Amino acid sequence: MKFAAIDVGSNAVRLLISHVYEMGTELPVVHKADLYRIPVRLGQEAFRLGRISPRLGDQLVHAMAAFRHIMQAVEPLDYLACATSALRSVENGAELVERIQVETGIRLEIIAGAREAELIALTRQDNRFQEGCYLYIDVGGGSTELILLENNQAVAARSFNIGTVRLKEGLVSREQWREMETWTRAQCRDRTGLQAIGTGGNINKLFKMSRQRPDAPLSRDKLLQLHRQLSVLGQERREIELGLKPDRADVIVLAGEIFLKVTNWAKIGKLFVPQVGLADGMIRELHRLWRAQQSV
Repeated sequence: MKFAAIDVGSNAVRLLISHVYEMGTELPVVHKADLYRIPVRLGQEAFRLGRISPRLGDQLVHAMAAFRHIMQAVEPLDYLACATSALRSVENGAELVERIQVETGIRLEIIAGAREAELIALTRQDNRFQEGCYLYIDVGGGSTELILLENNQAVAARSFNIGTVRLKEGLVSREQWREMETWTRAQCRDRTGLQAIGTGGNINKLFKMSRQRPDAPLSRDKLLQLHRQLSVLGQERREIELGLKPDRADVIVLAGEIFLKVTNWAKIGKLFVPQVGLADGMIRELHRLWRAQQSV
């Protein structure tokens, strides 16, 4: 089975095509086929101005039209398109959703932070994380989702308006940091053997730079070391010397700061990075819905 997920984020828009295999076991096997990413930075205007300009709106519509053509070529069984923090924050979000529907035929849904956390948590369907206590940390351009899992069950979740693009624009207050710290410390206190699962494009890139084995955790000490190395380089040097894309090079240090703060508050020393994110959870949700329809 083939499904498609469109993630309209604050830093970029992505189209993920994945194959889902039912192997007769409880959990389906998901293989990524293709990932397309276009750096339409909605958050830069959304968080500063409270609306998306006609120019940036045109870029978003063109990106969605391109995704529509790709989906017509690959013919997935179904697709899901979700917009997160940037379009949640603007006064003309509903207007853009309607325009995308009319001009591209794509049904885009602006989802709440709680729904975003719920979809991200679906990526926990990995045999490595079925037992034990884990804190999911998903860092995006506009928000950070924290989900606490015990034996594969979500016991607490919260979305915070702290993201890399908001930080870059100077739009995160001390009170917002304190709120996330208070929640994290309260939820993670006295949880034996707590480990972290990091998701999002920035932690995926940091993990690749660490040269760890794919199934090995990233230690907080190693993450701190990488963060310090990147912090002393300017954006241009990160692009030239490390080969980072411009829209990654200017936020990756800020993402590292969020991960370091949360793991410090939670007293976590190891971070697993399974290279998944919101779009992967959306694929899981599409399969669940498709399977439910087949059972009717």
